[in-house]
Amino acid sequence: MTSTTSKVLSLRMDSDLFERLHAHAGKRGMSVQDYVVRALVRHDFDERLQTSVEETERFFGSPPGGRDGGAERSGSPSGPQRVTSRQVPARSGRA
Repeated sequence: MTSTTSKVLSLRMDSDLFERLHAHAGKRGMSVQDYVVRALVRHDFDERLQTSVEETERFFGSPPGGRDGGAERSGSPSGPQRVTSRQVPARSGRA
Protein backbone atom coordinates (compact mmCIF):
# COMPACT_ATOMS: atom_id res chain seq x y z
CA MET A 1 0.00 0.00 0.00
CA THR A 2 1.64 3.20 -1.20
CA SER A 3 0.70 6.44 0.47
CA THR A 4 1.41 9.93 -0.82
CA THR A 5 1.20 11.42 2.65
CA SER A 6 3.40 10.80 5.63
CA LYS A 7 3.05 11.27 9.36
CA VAL A 8 5.60 12.28 11.96
CA LEU A 9 6.43 10.03 14.91
CA SER A 10 8.72 11.27 17.64
CA LEU A 11 10.44 8.66 19.82
CA ARG A 12 12.18 8.98 23.14
CA MET A 13 14.66 6.17 23.72
CA ASP A 14 17.59 5.21 25.86
CA SER A 15 20.89 6.55 24.52
CA ASP A 16 22.39 3.04 24.45
CA LEU A 17 19.57 1.81 22.21
CA PHE A 18 20.01 4.83 19.94
CA GLU A 19 23.73 4.16 19.63
CA ARG A 20 23.08 0.50 18.72
CA LEU A 21 20.50 1.55 16.12
CA HIS A 22 22.95 4.13 14.78
CA ALA A 23 25.64 1.45 14.44
CA HIS A 24 23.25 -0.99 12.70
CA ALA A 25 22.07 1.74 10.33
CA GLY A 26 25.65 2.82 9.61
CA LYS A 27 26.63 -0.72 8.61
CA ARG A 28 23.89 -0.56 5.98
CA GLY A 29 24.63 3.00 4.85
CA MET A 30 21.29 4.20 6.20
CA SER A 31 20.10 6.92 8.52
CA VAL A 32 18.68 5.85 11.88
CA GLN A 33 15.28 7.08 10.73
CA ASP A 34 15.37 4.94 7.57
CA TYR A 35 16.64 1.93 9.54
CA VAL A 36 13.83 2.19 12.12
CA VAL A 37 11.16 2.70 9.44
CA ARG A 38 12.45 -0.34 7.52
CA ALA A 39 12.41 -2.44 10.72
CA LEU A 40 8.83 -1.35 11.44
CA VAL A 41 7.72 -2.13 7.88
CA ARG A 42 9.32 -5.58 8.12
CA HIS A 43 7.67 -6.24 11.49
CA ASP A 44 4.29 -5.06 10.15
CA PHE A 45 4.63 -7.42 7.17
CA ASP A 46 5.45 -10.34 9.48
CA GLU A 47 2.39 -9.58 11.63
CA ARG A 48 0.08 -9.29 8.61
CA LEU A 49 1.47 -12.53 7.17
CA GLN A 50 0.95 -14.34 10.48
CA THR A 51 -2.63 -13.05 10.69
CA SER A 52 -3.25 -14.23 7.14
CA VAL A 53 -1.85 -17.68 7.92
CA GLU A 54 -4.02 -17.96 11.04
CA GLU A 55 -7.14 -16.89 9.13
CA THR A 56 -6.37 -19.39 6.36
CA GLU A 57 -5.90 -22.16 8.93
CA ARG A 58 -9.23 -21.28 10.56
CA PHE A 59 -10.94 -21.36 7.19
CA PHE A 60 -9.33 -24.50 5.73
CA GLY A 61 -8.05 -26.19 8.90
CA SER A 62 -4.45 -26.89 9.84
CA PRO A 63 -2.24 -28.53 7.19
CA PRO A 64 -1.41 -32.26 7.53
CA GLY A 65 1.44 -32.79 9.98
CA GLY A 66 0.66 -29.73 12.09
CA ARG A 67 0.98 -26.01 11.64
CA ASP A 68 4.39 -26.10 9.94
CA GLY A 69 3.24 -28.68 7.39
CA GLY A 70 5.49 -31.35 8.87
CA ALA A 71 8.57 -29.31 8.01
CA GLU A 72 10.62 -30.42 10.95
CA ARG A 73 14.14 -31.71 10.57
CA SER A 74 15.42 -34.40 12.88
CA GLY A 75 18.95 -35.47 13.63
CA SER A 76 19.95 -32.26 15.33
CA PRO A 77 21.69 -32.62 18.71
CA SER A 78 18.99 -30.44 20.25
CA GLY A 79 16.14 -32.35 18.61
CA PRO A 80 13.86 -31.37 15.74
CA GLN A 81 14.08 -27.80 14.49
CA ARG A 82 11.19 -25.93 12.96
CA VAL A 83 11.93 -24.38 9.57
CA THR A 84 10.63 -20.82 9.41
CA SER A 85 10.28 -18.38 6.54
CA ARG A 86 13.55 -16.72 7.57
CA GLN A 87 15.56 -19.97 7.43
CA VAL A 88 16.89 -21.55 4.28
CA PRO A 89 17.29 -25.34 4.43
CA ALA A 90 20.78 -26.66 3.68
CA ARG A 91 21.23 -27.79 0.09
CA SER A 92 22.51 -31.23 -0.79
CA GLY A 93 25.80 -31.71 -2.59
CA ARG A 94 24.03 -32.49 -5.86
CA ALA A 95 22.91 -29.76 -8.25
